Amino acid sequence: MEQLGYFLMSFTSVKMILLITAGTFAGIYIGAIPGLSVTMAVSVLISFTFAWELDDALCLMAGIYCGGVYGGSRSAILLNIPGAPAAVATSFDGYPLAKLGEAGVAIGLSTTASVIGGYIGILALATCAPIISEYALKFASRDYFLLAIMGLLLVGSLASESLSKGIFAGALGVWLSMIGMDTFTAQGRFTFGSIGLMSGIHFVAIMIGLFGVSEALVQIHDIHIQPVKQDVKNIVPSWSRLFKHLPLIIKSSLIGIGIGALPGAGGDIAALMAYGSARRSIKNPTRPFGEGAYEGVIAPETANNACIGGDNIPMLTLGIPGDAVTAILIGALYIHGLKPGPMLMIDTPHLFWFWVGALTLANTAVLPLGLTGIRVFAKCVEIRKGLLLPIIIIISTVGTYAIQNSLYDVYWMLGFGILGYILKMYGFQMGPVILGVILGPIMEDGFRRAMQDVQDSVPMFFWGFVSSPLSLALVVITIAMLGGQYNWWGKIRKAFTKTL
Repeated sequence: MEQLGYFLMSFTSVKMILLITAGTFAGIYIGAIPGLSVTMAVSVLISFTFAWELDDALCLMAGIYCGGVYGGSRSAILLNIPGAPAAVATSFDGYPLAKLGEAGVAIGLSTTASVIGGYIGILALATCAPIISEYALKFASRDYFLLAIMGLLLVGSLASESLSKGIFAGALGVWLSMIGMDTFTAQGRFTFGSIGLMSGIHFVAIMIGLFGVSEALVQIHDIHIQPVKQDVKNIVPSWSRLFKHLPLIIKSSLIGIGIGALPGAGGDIAALMAYGSARRSIKNPTRPFGEGAYEGVIAPETANNACIGGDNIPMLTLGIPGDAVTAILIGALYIHGLKPGPMLMIDTPHLFWFWVGALTLANTAVLPLGLTGIRVFAKCVEIRKGLLLPIIIIISTVGTYAIQNSLYDVYWMLGFGILGYILKMYGFQMGPVILGVILGPIMEDGFRRAMQDVQDSVPMFFWGFVSSPLSLALVVITIAMLGGQYNWWGKIRKAFTKTL
């Protein structure tokens, strides 16, 4: 009963409800602005809470966190500019839905799926935190390498018709992620003598350029076409539609929780993996994936928000950040006199349950706040392209400059916009490039640390894949995913099914 009292504390205080609501509102609308990610929203707004009472500060943190994670989907759906890296996968089918006049439906689906996924993630945090954190702690460096390889195999799902183009785009993303200073030797790589490239190219500049600017350049070809009138009457999805997609929601939530529980992984990887899983497993989507499938919006948004609960598991139980946002939250908790880790659950269990309650209330606030203002947002798509395209370029420029207050990021953003335009003209998809940029550092770091663990012995490196049950399971899944990229795998499976 005492734990329930701490869980409900934020629900019974008008002040805390207002703080959580205000934080959620701010998180949603800051997260919707390209370049102003949830990480930036949390880092800026949390700085105002350092002199506050602990409970009040935790309430605002929870609101900003949940609202910011959800907010990136709006600009991804309406403008094809993901407000945050985790919303990249949402744009694959969300923007085609907006082009079909169903922006309201897409935002309604993304909101409800996000809230349901958030509840499932928070439930996992409340019930399974110690178990999942111990499981995540067993991941060795080679397992992170295998996890990145599994993620890169999604290029087959994201590459539309041509697997070879998807592999090329994915490899391009991995190469881009390697530009800059080597984290092991501190030597410059692919910098061509430029000091400005020693810190690498910021991921958000690449993302906004490839998605936002390139899309604006592509749309110039159709500048005289009248905008599609958006249907914003049926925003809230019906119960029958939600029930139909419930298995996908549960599956995507589990992916989000599992990825979030891995230290260093985050919502962007979870969303991409959930999207790839949905694309492979769903035989009869509402539309072909990439052309406005409802499932293509539901899967990444569910996983993205379920990842909130997963990210909090290593943060609270081990003191290890699940992603960049939880790293900032750990710093804020230290400033308020708390020490996230195993002793937090023992010394101050009431704070754990208070935080779970605040996250639950913040996730609840996402539903009404996320479903309001859609009519105004949907008008963005109905603006005449001659006016809309310059606005997209301006928003992209401002958002990119705001990352580090650097004009170099703006130059890179414009350069990648032109590159993305050229690639799109030749039938390349941008998803595999972003996938490579995200997973490249994880793959490289996992491989090099694994080699260090076995003192650069290649036989011992490969022996580790079969000597550990966890690694062996990941190898089997990786082989199955690789086989699933080719038609002969389906033929073998069909022949095997007939013999049974």
